[in-house]
Amino acid sequence: MKLEVNKGFFSYGSHSVLKDINMAVETGDVFAILGKNGAGKTSLLKCIMNMLRWDSGASYLDGEDTSKIPYKIFWRNVAYVPQARQRSDCTVRDMVILGRSSHLGLFEKPGPADYEIADEVMNSLGIQDIGGKSCSQISGGEMQLVLIGRALAAKPKLLILDEPESNLDYHNQLWILNLITSLSKTTTCVLNTHYPEHALRYANKSLLIGADGHAVSGNTEQIITPDTLEKAFGINAVIGSRMILDTEYKYIIPVALNTDH
Repeated sequence: MKLEVNKGFFSYGSHSVLKDINMAVETGDVFAILGKNGAGKTSLLKCIMNMLRWDSGASYLDGEDTSKIPYKIFWRNVAYVPQARQRSDCTVRDMVILGRSSHLGLFEKPGPADYEIADEVMNSLGIQDIGGKSCSQISGGEMQLVLIGRALAAKPKLLILDEPESNLDYHNQLWILNLITSLSKTTTCVLNTHYPEHALRYANKSLLIGADGHAVSGNTEQIITPDTLEKAFGINAVIGSRMILDTEYKYIIPVALNTDH
């Protein structure tokens, strides 16, 4: 599935947040969105999903304006993983099964096939042992995995994730990022991240939102450079690489704050 944004502008009242946003991502891509806190990363995701409306411009799925796609059809193709701030008294298994909602009729209940999909997803994420626990009784990291499970249960063609590695330890950060890379072979993946190094390593395409609301997008190695990091984040950084077992790993070292920024 191909996602495009063409000349997207968005503001909260008189405050302009996003200006002339253009991006394109399709199956096989991992697309990272970066920017300072408050730059508009989550707002961009919500505009893409019609949770917020563009002031002008549009988002497209396979060439069709998303604002004109019926709600049910849209969410049969798209799944969203929000930041893990929400809590619920429902069980982990019931939260994951909610991912099947877009595939059910108005009063239809999940059937055995839906629960089988949910159980397969929980097993793949390693959360099957907490399936009976209340979501209000698990850790933030576990909740993040549950929300990812809910999204994967929908079997989406486009997966949108808002800071999926937040609240996770090093092991689970790496595990989730590797999972996203694997999913991108059959699913279009878009994620917000606070970690430029994660984007540099896992995303082949990126969009970097500047302080003025304008953004640059393209191949990650062209978007994430010492110059763009200085302009977007006000830091002096070094980007390097190291060969480990015949694989090149890129890294970013933030050296100092730019006092002139």
